Amino acid sequence: MFEDPAIWLPFTFAALMGLSILIYVVLDGYDLGVGLLFAVANDDEKDRMIGSIGPFWDANETWLVLAVGLLLVAFPIAHGVILGALYLPVALMLLGLILRGVAFEFRVKAHARYKRLWNRLFFIGSLVTALSQGFMLGLYVLGLEMTAAHFAFAALTAICVAAGYAMLGGAWLVFKTDGDLQIRAARWARIGLVASAIGFAAISAASPLASPRIFDKWFAFPEIALLSPLPLLAGAAFVGLFALLGRMPLKNDRWAIAPFLGGAAIFVLAFAGLAYSFYPYVVPDRLTIYEAASDPESLLIMLYGAVIVVPVIAGYSALSYWIFRGKASADLYDH
Repeated sequence: MFEDPAIWLPFTFAALMGLSILIYVVLDGYDLGVGLLFAVANDDEKDRMIGSIGPFWDANETWLVLAVGLLLVAFPIAHGVILGALYLPVALMLLGLILRGVAFEFRVKAHARYKRLWNRLFFIGSLVTALSQGFMLGLYVLGLEMTAAHFAFAALTAICVAAGYAMLGGAWLVFKTDGDLQIRAARWARIGLVASAIGFAAISAASPLASPRIFDKWFAFPEIALLSPLPLLAGAAFVGLFALLGRMPLKNDRWAIAPFLGGAAIFVLAFAGLAYSFYPYVVPDRLTIYEAASDPESLLIMLYGAVIVVPVIAGYSALSYWIFRGKASADLYDH
């Protein structure tokens, strides 16, 4: 495998693209979740919530740009098929991201009487973005088919992905805040966890039912024995996180980051299951990564760039998290 560049180069770029998507979902997922929680927070809490994501949200979205860029340059045929099928939800997601960005900045600079309006628009932008991403995931899981049943499943997935983001957002606030907001955030995260569990269960059930190939990959022997730890670990993570959130915050703020790490672990396990289910396809049951890949010569040149760009993105992201470690305050991003 690793002697033939026509094999290992597409695999390498698929792995890089998958890693970028996973990092984006976890990192931008929590700041989208914080935006969703604006619906249940009071005005004072919203300022602290913005302070908790202010230094990070731009860098978090860089991973989405990287993932889409890798899809375009490494798998151009798949890029056209996927974005062509998902044109409308992609357009809505971009509008949501733009609205979020504008509202994020304007809520700070606008006159006080308009701040509530920009807070609402920040929530709406976060909601549209989260629902669009969940809707796209639902359609992708079912092979990008456009029927009423597929749209209904995608709508369910959209709601549950938004709930998962809200869970991550609440867990992030448990880590980055204290006092009454921290207590309320643990409660919000617990509610989001229950709703997201329904979504993960639905996706897990639909994937093998939608594709005989995926069914065989999961339920043939010995694969079923080797892969059984994935759903078992996911179930244990859901139960453990539910119990942990019920006890938050602990004395002296111990293990405040644990709920966020637990939520991230659930997303990692879900992503691992999806990656195994669809490999080697980049367009489910239509195009493999090897059929959709650019020429090996082009991929090799782009790999040199990726070796530089990916560590730089990871490095400055890690640096920003280190610099702005500790609890967030209301005035951190309010000037």
